[in-house]
Amino acid sequence: MLRSPSTTCSVSVISDRNPGASMTSTVTAPAAPAADTGRRALAFFASYGTLIVLAAMIIGFGVARPVEFLSERNLINVLNQSALLAIVAGGLTYVLVAGQFDLSFANIISFSGILCVGLLERSGLPIPVAIGGSLLAAIAVGIANGVLVAYLRIHAIVATLATSTVLLGLNFLYSNGAPITLGEGGFTDIARGALAGIPIPVIAMAAVLAILWLVLNRTLLGHHLQATGSNTAAARLAGVAVGRVTLAAFVCAAVCAAICGVLLSSRIGSGMVTAGDGFLLSAFAAAFLGASVIRDGQFHILGTFVGVLIVSIAGNGLAILGAQSYVLYLVQGLVLLAAVALSTTSRRVLGRRRT
Repeated sequence: MLRSPSTTCSVSVISDRNPGASMTSTVTAPAAPAADTGRRALAFFASYGTLIVLAAMIIGFGVARPVEFLSERNLINVLNQSALLAIVAGGLTYVLVAGQFDLSFANIISFSGILCVGLLERSGLPIPVAIGGSLLAAIAVGIANGVLVAYLRIHAIVATLATSTVLLGLNFLYSNGAPITLGEGGFTDIARGALAGIPIPVIAMAAVLAILWLVLNRTLLGHHLQATGSNTAAARLAGVAVGRVTLAAFVCAAVCAAICGVLLSSRIGSGMVTAGDGFLLSAFAAAFLGASVIRDGQFHILGTFVGVLIVSIAGNGLAILGAQSYVLYLVQGLVLLAAVALSTTSRRVLGRRRT
């Protein structure tokens, strides 16, 4: 059995019976534990474990393919690939901050893209009107999710799974199960264009994430969202309108999903029933990875963006290495487990040592 190091000191004690005499006794006191260094290291990993994973991925791919991976063109491409996922994952973060789940956003992405393209091609509406119609439809879906969860008290997973299924049916109904293809026009230039060399989706991502961060961290709504997610009962007793706050979170997630859907349909040049399917796992992976960045298990916008970078860099690097597509899904799951396990294990050990 290992023993912690100790220090020995001599203490002189004056006898009560003979004040002139003193006796010296040796007292053994435990030294400052040598584990302080280990505790600091664990605390560092608890807060920055996910960032370490991100840095390791960048270094690994950079060493393996320095010319291709570290080129300016590829780095801009990574940001462009991250843009749509970051937008939808940012909206999902609001729902997670409020202590809820949303499984409908993937079909909202598809629905918004199909509706936008359909309004353009079938109805001949102007681009702003078509985009506005898609956003309004998404807001209606977000309100439906919020009402089901916040006011009818249906579990969020069940409620959003139901709305997701309804949206899937509407997608097939409107598109007849076939992609709605865009003709030549200015709509495809939205996602394929650039301003001052920066792709428009990257600019849209920066704007959306900045707004989400400001609202969550600098407004009363954001504080109420965090209070609701931390302790719903306490938030309600403190005067927070929990129902309206939850409703706002679902509407925000739906609007972000619609923005993603519109940009995605502009990028691929069509509206498709399956367009949003690939975002479901990736958005949740990014948000949960982000919860282990800096803050102690709290969902936040900056962390979600870091999670998005991990997911996107993994996909980009594996593609450069020539890996098949199924490998990306394996890596996404393993990276999620590794990063979160690193942080949560560190916190657990730290918690035990504090007690």
